[in-house]
Amino acid sequence: MQHVEVAGLRIAYRRAGSGPSLLLLHGALSDSREWGHQIDALAEEFDTVAWDAPGCGGSSDPSETIGLDGYADSLTAFIDALELDRPHVAGLSFGAGLALELYRRQPRLPRSLLLASAYAGWAGSLPADEVAVRMQQVLRQADLPPDQVVDEWLPTLFTNSVPADVVEETAAIMRDFHPAGMRAMARAFAEADLRDVLPSIDVPTLLLYGDADQRSPRDVAEALHAAIPGSQLVWIHGVGHQSNLEAPARFNDEARAFLRSL
Repeated sequence: MQHVEVAGLRIAYRRAGSGPSLLLLHGALSDSREWGHQIDALAEEFDTVAWDAPGCGGSSDPSETIGLDGYADSLTAFIDALELDRPHVAGLSFGAGLALELYRRQPRLPRSLLLASAYAGWAGSLPADEVAVRMQQVLRQADLPPDQVVDEWLPTLFTNSVPADVVEETAAIMRDFHPAGMRAMARAFAEADLRDVLPSIDVPTLLLYGDADQRSPRDVAEALHAAIPGSQLVWIHGVGHQSNLEAPARFNDEARAFLRSL
């Protein structure tokens, strides 16, 4: 792990490899460790950087009212601090929404977008009553013991056929969640409606989804695909929301093929 101070926050990150920059943005209740399989595979061709978002992993907690725009501003400062030159930006779930907000605010910064298990924000992709339910769940869970939080979340992330070692790897990451960071991310995503930015995207964009994803299901994927000009939509069959962990070889193959094509 390495660390850098940006915008008054201590940000932890992992970095490996050389070549064009590839920035990896994790989802909620997670940190840069979730990208371990991707770093190992893609660092052969890319300067691969995975951050711990504010309020996650080894990074310090932000204000709980930071909002998705505040996360994007912190990410821009992080990119500047590491002197990443027009990185490819890959994000999963919350991280994909953050990539979209980064594009909204800095459209000349990303070289391409790889959006996995993506939403246009919860407000932009889900019915209002579903957003309210998710928000209430997170606020309740943030005060629970870590093992109880893990037990409630894990069934929504994978299919029943996921290997036991993948479940335990994910659980170990999730147990280290920051309650303040969990609340901040949920508030930011519950308020985010990114539908207006989608038609303006003019960099190569890959949408990557597990076809058994419970959290960002098929209609969410198809809506993003229809709204982003020239986007590619790829389904990874038989896996759920956390496709980078449940099917890392297939995820890496799709990511590598997309990036090599640019």
